[in-house]
Amino acid sequence: MAAQTQQADERLRKISLFARLMKRPELGAVAGLVLVTVFFIFTADASMFSLAGVVNFMTPAAQLGILALGAALLMIGGEFDLSVGSMVAFAGLVFGVGLVSFGLPLILAIPLTLAVAAMMGALNAQIVLRTALPSFIVTLAFLFILRGLSLVGLKWATGGSTQLRGIRQAVEGDWLLPLFSGKAFPGLFVWLAERGMIDTFRSGAPRVTGIPVEILWFVGLTLLATWVLLRTPWGNWIFASGGDRVAALNSGVPVRRVKIALFMLTACCAALVAIITVLEAGSTDARRGFQKEFEAIIAAVIGGALLTGGYGSAIGAFFGAIIFGVVMIGLTYTQIDQDWYQVFLGSMLLIAVIFNNVIRKRVTGER
Repeated sequence: MAAQTQQADERLRKISLFARLMKRPELGAVAGLVLVTVFFIFTADASMFSLAGVVNFMTPAAQLGILALGAALLMIGGEFDLSVGSMVAFAGLVFGVGLVSFGLPLILAIPLTLAVAAMMGALNAQIVLRTALPSFIVTLAFLFILRGLSLVGLKWATGGSTQLRGIRQAVEGDWLLPLFSGKAFPGLFVWLAERGMIDTFRSGAPRVTGIPVEILWFVGLTLLATWVLLRTPWGNWIFASGGDRVAALNSGVPVRRVKIALFMLTACCAALVAIITVLEAGSTDARRGFQKEFEAIIAAVIGGALLTGGYGSAIGAFFGAIIFGVVMIGLTYTQIDQDWYQVFLGSMLLIAVIFNNVIRKRVTGER
């Protein structure tokens, strides 16, 4: 009887708030963002944290963050994709050729680009699942394949150049353009400027004319991914597939279908970044997305995702990407040599891995 009572008490024992917080995957990213922000508060020009400064560092953070969200969900599912950076270039090729060479409107070019990316993601997944090769090896191969196809394809489309221009002219006046390029809510910012609520130029025009659409995509996709992970059966399946594949299969989880969907999602995230950045630049080139695969994975790891799978969060990837943006743009507001950027990011990665694998285990007692 005493043993049963003790066992019942063990099941009903309360976990402290501190222990619950330490179990959150995104805690390391939040702490890292706080430290980075404090660092730049003391070392950077004050204008970095003005509205214009925040928009400056959130824009690259959003572009990377969309990639990091796909990478994080795939890592939670027990796999990862090293080809997403090359997929940005390849999707940019498909998108640009569709617009310029074939004269497609955005309503056709965007679904086409996403569909091609999804097929490449599915191909990655099929090779991984059918051969049982590590996704590291398969997607590393596709990193080179897609980059090479981008080079060859651009030279074919342009007659020898690795850059395709004429995007802006091809999409001018298209009704879908404001959803993927430019800034949202310009009227609101004019209204705020007229009432002295935001900074303005001497002419009275607002210094910030709107919110870049990639930031809205980034926030919206983060909320959607968080809802899927925490409130839907698919979220449970993703965690189960990455945590213990055999146990998940024995429990009826469609592991194969989940992993294929995650590879396709990751590729589509890369295609969305390609669409946004190509429309913003007005051109596409073979180096687009160069090394973004590593930055996306680092952002996901800083956000709490484990390389072993089964653990992580979309919110963590969100904050991990913002850390990249703050550091990348923040260095330009200081006297610090910008060559320290990669050293800083590598240090953040190392600290995040140590935090995720050592500190959390000691506090929570997890194995």
